[in-house]
Amino acid sequence: MTSATYQASSYSAGERAAIIVSCMLGFALDLYDVLIMPFLMGSIQKSLGISLAQVSSVTSLTLIGSVIGGALFGYLGDRVGRKQALQLTLLMFAAGSIASAFAWNYGSLAILRLITGIGLGGEWGAGMVLFNEAWNKERRGIGSAFIQGSAVLAAASASIVGVWATTSFSLEWGWRIALLTGGSPILLMIFIRIFMPESKAWQQFDALRKSGAIETPAAKTNTPLAMFRGRLLPISVMCLVWMMAYMFSYYGIVVFMPTLMQRALDTPPEIVRNISVIASVVGGLSYLTMGALNDRFGRRFGALLPGLSWAVMAAALFLYGHEKYQGSVLHFPIFWIYLSFVIGNSALGVVGTWLSEIYPIDVRSTAVSFIYMAGRGVGSLAPVVVPAAAALFGGSLATGMMVVAPAILIFLLMTILLPETRGRELAVNAKPQPQHAAA
Repeated sequence: MTSATYQASSYSAGERAAIIVSCMLGFALDLYDVLIMPFLMGSIQKSLGISLAQVSSVTSLTLIGSVIGGALFGYLGDRVGRKQALQLTLLMFAAGSIASAFAWNYGSLAILRLITGIGLGGEWGAGMVLFNEAWNKERRGIGSAFIQGSAVLAAASASIVGVWATTSFSLEWGWRIALLTGGSPILLMIFIRIFMPESKAWQQFDALRKSGAIETPAAKTNTPLAMFRGRLLPISVMCLVWMMAYMFSYYGIVVFMPTLMQRALDTPPEIVRNISVIASVVGGLSYLTMGALNDRFGRRFGALLPGLSWAVMAAALFLYGHEKYQGSVLHFPIFWIYLSFVIGNSALGVVGTWLSEIYPIDVRSTAVSFIYMAGRGVGSLAPVVVPAAAALFGGSLATGMMVVAPAILIFLLMTILLPETRGRELAVNAKPQPQHAAA
């Protein structure tokens, strides 16, 4: 029996349940805090007397902060453990979100959301790496899909809370109350502290490292640089480009979809909410479907098929993204475009497992967190680039959103080039594999 098999089988059913529940809730709360902002942008703009470009840049700063957090908390995850890093990142994330609700001008909101982003940056990587190190290798795909699929809970909750808060309270307090809900990770932090175990693979590795029984690349240099050494260098570059293309495409659409529907296409707020909820359900089913296919046919397949759905979405947005709401959701082109978009989003379901299987344990947390959050950092450019492109093309938001098309093509190309890793052990002594284009 390999050490990886031993480690995965040594968790109790309760421990495995605590791990996947914690990861699902952590990711949902993380994404909720980002996705609620598009529903609050109009209220924040009017309340603080700032421009659309300024309020859009707040989302960009949050994502930039997440890059810093990804590197910081990813490093801590490799040095002090996955569980401890996860608790620290949740605390910072919750505190920043609560403080953001009391911002008094653009500068204070920008700084507080940057701090929130730093906290957001470490949550995904620490939880996702711990999950993959604890889970059965034959079912990592579907398990990861459940975690990433919690994005649908985040999207639905963000739309419901965002619309409720901004329509039920005053202009001054609606967006603030919505941001206060972002403090809920404190409760998850307490749950993790009590119920969630540390990664036993990491504990074994840490004991061997401290005893001098193993020598790792990270022992000779700092961990972030170790992911760019030797055979990992070309793979890390491809992974970064891959994730950056995904995130730019994702944020170039998701941040502006509510604004496109409400302002440009004359869609009533309650219809926007209903479309968002329906899309969330479809997206959840897509995550689970892709997760099962991911385990059956490989990691590449689990990203390539959703990526093709994005390509369809981009073509439909170009052709039909200017048609206004006429009273019927089923005859509203943007509804079907949005469904194609959320199906494409399920490519994210393979990311945590694929990256965890690519990297050895000594740099795994750093690499997974940094690559994911560096992708978000590039994604942070989308809320700035899309309005600029829209202004360049006569003020059409739908046309501006088409800047994601080249990024979608890059994502598909990198998906084809990355090494297949389905079934790979995550043992303490796991080594990075040479790059190859096919399974």
